[in-house]
Amino acid sequence: MLMYERPILLNTLIHRNSIQGDIITVIAFSHHKGGTGKTTSCLNIAGFLVQAGKKVLVIDCDPQANATVGLGFSPKTLGKNIYDVFLSGFEDFPKTGLFEIIQTTPSGIDLAPSSLDLVGADPFLYRMEHRAEILKNAIATVKDRYDFILVDTPPSLGQLVINGLFAADHVIVTLDSGTFALEGVSTLSTIFGDMKEDLGREIIPDMAVVTRWGEQGNPEKPGAEQPDEKDIFSRLRDLFYKKPEPTPEEIRAREEQETEHERLLSIRAEVKRLFRTVYIVPYSPQIYEAQKRGLPISQYAPESAAGSVYKNITEEVMRWS
Repeated sequence: MLMYERPILLNTLIHRNSIQGDIITVIAFSHHKGGTGKTTSCLNIAGFLVQAGKKVLVIDCDPQANATVGLGFSPKTLGKNIYDVFLSGFEDFPKTGLFEIIQTTPSGIDLAPSSLDLVGADPFLYRMEHRAEILKNAIATVKDRYDFILVDTPPSLGQLVINGLFAADHVIVTLDSGTFALEGVSTLSTIFGDMKEDLGREIIPDMAVVTRWGEQGNPEKPGAEQPDEKDIFSRLRDLFYKKPEPTPEEIRAREEQETEHERLLSIRAEVKRLFRTVYIVPYSPQIYEAQKRGLPISQYAPESAAGSVYKNITEEVMRWS
């Protein structure tokens, strides 16, 4: 496992979703690009939380409904879903509480399912007052049932993402080891800045999870060179922590003074300005085998390489409560 921890917490503005002293921890998984491992990370962390005896709700805010399917449900066979909650009471839409749509899954994780209907929610949401607070208010109605609520946001820039981020106490940014996905983080950083300006809520990601590490070097997927760790941290640094470009003379002088190991430590130190923790999850086909069976990795292959990292991530997450 490759990870580091920052001993001093970031000065993050945290809003606890609490009423009358009851506290739950709400975590949003975010990246506006698809294929970065949001759903995979959300479900596997949820699985290990349940294994640790925690009451957990996963809210699927993605019209693709991957979290819903990944927990063993077909959106076509379900009745009301998170779409009905978002539009509850708006114009002619019937009132629907979050508690009305929750399903208990075979893994012990509770699920607020999604469906393709959610694709059409944004135009309605833009017409609502306090539209960024819809999910936060819905979560408050089930606060006494759960220790953790995990929100799987869609790969988009719309109101569903904003609702997930606004409701969250903590944000996990998921990345894959490809250049395209990493470069997309700069846009996500801009979204966080816009939310602070427009909504008065500062969003600082608590954790980065780099998924499918080594997938490009997998024998089943030849033809692509496996990225190295230094490159991942370099790109994270460049995307989140801009500073003046060094001159060629400064670069040569630095390279003469630093060993390869020292340069990697320097890059890591700069990334630590942005995240409390960065975890790198190795590629494992068992992750996808588990999802096909509607199970988190905690119930399918907990001792696998990826499962071991997700277990360590979950131990970190439990310290947030």
